[in-house]
Amino acid sequence: MVAAASVVVAVGTTTGMLSALDGRGGSDEARPGLVSGSPNPDSLPVVPSASEPAVPSASASRSAKVSTSPSPRKASPGSTKARTTTATRLYRYPSSQVLDWVQDNPRDWRADVIESRIADRPAAVWFADYAPATITSRVRAVTSGGAAQDRVPVVVAYAIPDRDCGGASQGGAPDLGAYDAWIDRFAAGLGSGEVVVVLEPDSIAQSECLSAAQRADRFASLARAGRVLKAANPEARVYYDAGHSGWRPAAEQAALLKQAGAASAASSDGIFSNVSNFHTTAAETAYDRQILDALDGPPGLGAVIDTSRNGNGAPPDGEWCDPAGRKIGRAPTMDTGEPKIDAYLWVKLPGESDGCKGTPGTFSPSYAYDLASP
Repeated sequence: MVAAASVVVAVGTTTGMLSALDGRGGSDEARPGLVSGSPNPDSLPVVPSASEPAVPSASASRSAKVSTSPSPRKASPGSTKARTTTATRLYRYPSSQVLDWVQDNPRDWRADVIESRIADRPAAVWFADYAPATITSRVRAVTSGGAAQDRVPVVVAYAIPDRDCGGASQGGAPDLGAYDAWIDRFAAGLGSGEVVVVLEPDSIAQSECLSAAQRADRFASLARAGRVLKAANPEARVYYDAGHSGWRPAAEQAALLKQAGAASAASSDGIFSNVSNFHTTAAETAYDRQILDALDGPPGLGAVIDTSRNGNGAPPDGEWCDPAGRKIGRAPTMDTGEPKIDAYLWVKLPGESDGCKGTPGTFSPSYAYDLASP
């Protein structure tokens, strides 16, 4: 079996954001730029969600939309009763490349489709730079915004050392001690409301480049991260990296997840899969349930699935870079109607290029339109 990562290309600017700076005529070019309308760059999060998934194929099938209204909060791992919830929907952070493009190109013939089918839907906010001095305030900008609207934000912590095994998304904290301190500051911005934390995509599934000792140290740090995040905000849901259904066998991935604390109620609410990838929701659902069964953790553990680009499944030829013929998948929701599947999320923002339809990490309106068009 060919193991394949879903590498996330981290691209940022001095504000930590990426903007599409297209002309009114509808240019397809996008480049990093400053976000207007914010006097304080430190309040802005990093949102680089491009990726380079290289995967075996999955069966192609168009996924149906699902309502964005979540079901009542499930019982927390190890708890005997459900936590109360006031949030009714996932939160859409008001700054992103796609929102910038829609605002700057209202007369573009693609704008209505991109706005209604991508920009108007909630997506994850990525924190991929190692900037400990500002991380707390930038996380707080997202979580406080969600709390003000009684909606659940989704944030991605992505600063593990030796990220991407030194590949296209290399970077992160200089060492695990620095990472632990960064996580402490990240946790300080979580507030007290509901929030979903996607903890370090690829950090577990793509750990083969590390020695056994390095892997053990990383997994110990990830387990600590989960404990710190949940201690800082008991309403935070923390999910660990399960790769995707075309990568490692479920039992093998579960064994790695256990070492990283994903089976412990003190650090984990479950797993995430398919981040920046294309595998069908059905395939991911079956795979995630197999992993959860193998974890043998508290009964409340669940899974969240990235459905942002999986509407037609993975391409038959295994192409990973902005492959043609892909479509957006199920709309983000916390009401999946599926046992053990806590949410369908858009972790990867549709339209942000893997590097073939634009500079890695930048918004491509042509790619977004192809994904979103009926």
